[in-house]
Amino acid sequence: MTNPRAALNLRNGLSIPRPKSTSNILAIGTDLLRNILFLLFLLRWTRKSVLQIRGRGPFGTLIDAYTSLRRLSYAIFLRLPGVRSQVKAQVAETIQKLEVKLVPQGPGVSRFLTLPKQPWTDQQIRGELEKLGDMKHTRWEDGRVSGAVYHGEDALIKVQVEAFQRFMVANPIHPDVFPGVRKMEAEIVAMVLALFHAPPGAAGVTTSGGTESILMACLSARQKAYTERGVTEPEIIIPDTAHAAFHKAASYFNIKLHQVACPSPNYTVSIKAVSRLINSNTILLVGSTPNFPHGLIDDIVALSRLALRRRLPLHVDCCLGSFLMPFLSRAGFPAQPFDFRLKGVTSISCDTHKYGFAPKGNSTLLYRTAALRTYQYFISPDWSGGVYGSIGIAGSRPGALIASCWASLMSVGEKGYIDSCHSIVGAAKKIETAIREDPAFKDDLKVMGKPLVSVVAFNSPTLNIYDIADSMSAKGWHLNALQNPPGMHVAVTLPIVKVVDKLLEDLAVVVEDEKERERVRIVEGKGKKGTARGDSAALYGVAGSLPDKSVVVQLAEGFLNTLYKA
Repeated sequence: MTNPRAALNLRNGLSIPRPKSTSNILAIGTDLLRNILFLLFLLRWTRKSVLQIRGRGPFGTLIDAYTSLRRLSYAIFLRLPGVRSQVKAQVAETIQKLEVKLVPQGPGVSRFLTLPKQPWTDQQIRGELEKLGDMKHTRWEDGRVSGAVYHGEDALIKVQVEAFQRFMVANPIHPDVFPGVRKMEAEIVAMVLALFHAPPGAAGVTTSGGTESILMACLSARQKAYTERGVTEPEIIIPDTAHAAFHKAASYFNIKLHQVACPSPNYTVSIKAVSRLINSNTILLVGSTPNFPHGLIDDIVALSRLALRRRLPLHVDCCLGSFLMPFLSRAGFPAQPFDFRLKGVTSISCDTHKYGFAPKGNSTLLYRTAALRTYQYFISPDWSGGVYGSIGIAGSRPGALIASCWASLMSVGEKGYIDSCHSIVGAAKKIETAIREDPAFKDDLKVMGKPLVSVVAFNSPTLNIYDIADSMSAKGWHLNALQNPPGMHVAVTLPIVKVVDKLLEDLAVVVEDEKERERVRIVEGKGKKGTARGDSAALYGVAGSLPDKSVVVQLAEGFLNTLYKA
């Protein structure tokens, strides 16, 4: 029999823990989760800080922090009630002046805001087109515009128009319907690949322009890094002189952009600074041949070595150099290695619509391998409308532009491009030599860096460069104002070649006039380098110097809005 006393003692001796309440368990779990999340947050930002300090250095990191704080403080200041209203009024006034300048005014101006009730006759349409073509404008036809219009002469335009008309309705998205366009597009890519010494197995695409070429190069690099390395926070390293399209790509594709300064006197990218910024998130290095602001060529040889050593893609932006860079040596000018002969170069953008003289809307993007090209493709295999695939952003594309580009390349040919390179770069050399050596310029204008191609940039140690730009505009020239640092440049085209002496003559007059104004200021006791007066000065000299760029953004938005004001 069981001993009752023993059973009682056993029950009293055992300690059975009571289960904790559900709320206590949840509290412990919440605390644990909170600690884990905090730890992950701490690790993430510690890593970011380490990468920042390693990439920029302690001093550079402090400068970046100071710049950000200064920008934030100024942004807060601009939002103060009294200041905000004044800024808003001044921006509105500037935009209104812009509209008066760009949008036709007056009783003789016809506006067509709705469809005509009855179809127009061919004669009516031609008459209105004639009026539109004759609207007052800067005379690019007379060589008065820097860059912008890369004109291949009237004879080539006739060929382009004929090709355009022949393939007016063509769309390369339907290669079975328009096989000729498919053939021409493939041949354009093949010709440009050969021009840049592409290896066997290289590939390429045509695009609508240099911006799309750069966008697709960045997208390809992003997708490659994600697919092959699992990179989810991609970063690109560019010289701060690289084209704004890289900023657009970073904005569109959620890529962090590191800019490396290109200081005077060379204004080219520091390879050491690029190397310090490379980390596990880096997906692409970039160099320009040449860059847009100063027309200078980055050290692609050194960038190629760095890209190979760190196993990273390297994109060479040759959109501006296009059909000049490959022909420099054959045209008798100094040249630097920059293309696929450098093993680290993995992609190149080249605008056929610049010095290739094709109609606007034509560019190419070249890849070292076909595999790199596939990373820019978009394919939807299960769409209800059927399997859909496109090479880039656009679906339908104008086959007429492809035909006009192909006709341009065939019409100009290798000899024609060598001759045009000789003329264009020769004219740029003439401008550079005049600024460096002519007594009318050498004390007041300074060439920025050592340009080798078609762009000559210069600034002034004694005069306000933006006043010079505006005074040249008053004489009918459309040159390019630069910022950070202040400057201006001339991008030589075939039309400019014919009037380069007139350009230098007018520039000498403008410089002398500005010097006289400065002499008057000194006599009046107002000091040197007075406040700039014109439109370029307002945008770059005043608003552009503000730490917070919101005012410039508002002005730019106003400009873009004005483009669509009927």
